[in-house]
Amino acid sequence: MPAPMLWPRLLSPRRFPDQKLSTPSVLPERGDFVRDYDRVVFSSAFRRLQRKTQVMPLPETDFVHTRLTHSLETAVVGRSLGRLAARHLQEADAELASQLPNLDQDCGDIVAAACLAHDIGNPPFGHSGEDAISSYFLSAAAAPYLARLTEAEAADLQHFEGNAAGFRILTHTYAAHSSGTAGLGLTYATLGAFTKYPRPSLVAEASKKGGASEKKYGHFQTEAARFRHVAAELGLLPKDAAAGFYHRHPLAFLVEAADDLCYRIIDFEDGLKLGLIAPETGLPLLKKMLNDPAGRKGSVQWHDWREELGYVRARLIGKLVAELADLFGQHAPAILRGEYDQSLIKELSCWADLQEVQRLSINQLYRSRPVLEIEAAGFEVLGGLLDAFLCAVFDESQGHRSRKLLLLLPEQFRAEGHQAHVSAYEKILLLTDFVAGMTDQNALSLYKTIKGIELPKGF
Repeated sequence: MPAPMLWPRLLSPRRFPDQKLSTPSVLPERGDFVRDYDRVVFSSAFRRLQRKTQVMPLPETDFVHTRLTHSLETAVVGRSLGRLAARHLQEADAELASQLPNLDQDCGDIVAAACLAHDIGNPPFGHSGEDAISSYFLSAAAAPYLARLTEAEAADLQHFEGNAAGFRILTHTYAAHSSGTAGLGLTYATLGAFTKYPRPSLVAEASKKGGASEKKYGHFQTEAARFRHVAAELGLLPKDAAAGFYHRHPLAFLVEAADDLCYRIIDFEDGLKLGLIAPETGLPLLKKMLNDPAGRKGSVQWHDWREELGYVRARLIGKLVAELADLFGQHAPAILRGEYDQSLIKELSCWADLQEVQRLSINQLYRSRPVLEIEAAGFEVLGGLLDAFLCAVFDESQGHRSRKLLLLLPEQFRAEGHQAHVSAYEKILLLTDFVAGMTDQNALSLYKTIKGIELPKGF
């Protein structure tokens, strides 16, 4: 049996990729993991999340969440969850508490930074954007472009994954930008916590054990060596080291739990505020999960159900964060040994009610007509952009239309100049980076322009 993972190594403050410790901050309270958080906040990829769909594509109301507000709220929940969970570990292990006296603060900061970045690779139009990109690469139109790719390279594109795109953003620097190789230069600890699915897209079925960390994949073939490097630095336990398949970093369970909690409850709140889920159905369900003690009931008379909804949601999240932290403390020894690989949220006492919340959200929010119409349009937009630009990239005659389209691509996404000797796979991935990195509005506007549906407005 392999030795368990060790907290001092899992909390490595070294920065990717050179393993050097970062320069001490002028302000001692601004530690390495707080700096990770700050680097994500100031990145252009994070800023673009303000115009990317969370639930309602192209929202016209201010109170509906975007990917950016969802990420910020998940980071807040993740910070509390990380600190509380680490305190359980310190209370249960005096030696660990002595060895890592700042464990609670470090875990909170790491989980917050990873939560902040958890959707940074998501394409336009929400999760349907991932489906749209995958569907295009599974289509007959894409077959000629994928013919020269390996099976693993094709799998990356035909099962496009926002988590893998996120790891690429965090660890990759475009040659047209600089000679650097660090991406955002985050610590290994934050990169490990970010990676909820520590595996490539193609893994032998015999290596899988059906765990929560195996549902999706966490990096493209271009970042395979980088992820192995991260796993080695952190001492992650391998499931199949030759295939680049590992057990999760323990804090990735908390990142997943914070995301699960926020999207289930706060998406549901959006559905209520949009009038897609009836308040007389939704609010009592949240109150049931809160299970307010008798002494708290009736202390406030609510005159606006929306304000009551916000109060109940806030207290419910606080209650569930405490329960999740306790569950993590119970399972931490097994996690460190690689013997636990389940979603913590499924062990909550109110799991059955959360499932009902999810059922209502699917039927009345995610499948509402406005969402379905715009998501269906997203398939046309993303597929159309990929097809038009791929045709131009692989047009050996370099016709007039192809040249014009290529000039519309920002330099970092063109396989020329600094990137002249790249494979067909990398050319396709560069273009996919471009399309996946766009905001909903940018993608729609560019699609209309290149199709001649709508001419761009003057300067």
